[in-house]
Amino acid sequence: MFCRLSPGSTSPARRQNKEKEIKETKITINCVTFPVSASALEQQLLKPNEWSYCDYFWADKRDPQGATVSGFEVLLQKQLKGKQMQKEMAEFIRERIKIEEEYAKNLSKLSMFPMAAQEEGTLGEAWAQLKKSLADEAEVHLKFSSKLQSEVEKPLLTFKGDNFKKDMKKYDHHIADLRKQLVSRYAAVEKARKALADRQKDLEVKTQQLEIKLSNKTEEDIKKARRKSTQAGDDLMRCVDLYNQAQSKWFEEMVTTSLELERLEVERVETIQQLLRQYTTLRHETDMFNQSTLEPVDQLLQSVDPAKDRELWVKEHKTGDLRPVDMDI
Repeated sequence: MFCRLSPGSTSPARRQNKEKEIKETKITINCVTFPVSASALEQQLLKPNEWSYCDYFWADKRDPQGATVSGFEVLLQKQLKGKQMQKEMAEFIRERIKIEEEYAKNLSKLSMFPMAAQEEGTLGEAWAQLKKSLADEAEVHLKFSSKLQSEVEKPLLTFKGDNFKKDMKKYDHHIADLRKQLVSRYAAVEKARKALADRQKDLEVKTQQLEIKLSNKTEEDIKKARRKSTQAGDDLMRCVDLYNQAQSKWFEEMVTTSLELERLEVERVETIQQLLRQYTTLRHETDMFNQSTLEPVDQLLQSVDPAKDRELWVKEHKTGDLRPVDMDI
């Protein structure tokens, strides 16, 4: 709620002191209003101790090329990067499948070589069994490659399918439109503020003229100037109110959308964790004797923690933990 402006009754010195007081508690950066550090101490995180996306991406930042990047764009790029990583993981598994298929093919071919087929007696029986074991091993690797394709590669490719990019574009356009509206409303506030200053200056000039020379015309001019100044004050109040409404809407959508992106990231990490665990399970089934080479992978997969991942990522990429607040007149 805003108090009605009374430009004709507020002295320039008092008004300047009031504006100075407001400026000391709030600051507008890229058309978003934040509290200054001293007054920000009262703010509490929306989700304390969770390193949540909704608490650390309110400010803009500069990319390596010097361009301005919003906190939401940082979150969006995280999603797109995650999708690319998922695709590259699927490609990696595809290469693994090719190796297994080729290995199985060569083992099967080698098992049919007639070398030392004339060996007789118990040694001949042992040799024949050795060659047969190659065929059995080839079958194991062939089944392994088939399971890799159906239980690891395919789920990696289909998780977050064709609608993913459309959803990201929808989020991007929606937040961008709200931010554009905020910029437009801020420009209207600045225009109204300048108009009010001009009207107040005009009123002060006419008041000084009245003190020098009294006349009905000058008094009428002052009344007219006072009405215009009051109207300019009303216009400024209206513009500030519209700005605060736009910022509030942007704030609400930022919280909602950032929490949805956070949920999607947790889902992605947990899903890939599950698929990689399935990979190691299949690998253990294929070659139990080589288990020691996979133990480090198992240990690392056991320690996968979306919350910890988010903490580390947020610490490195956060743009600011101050949330927007209403602008004051």
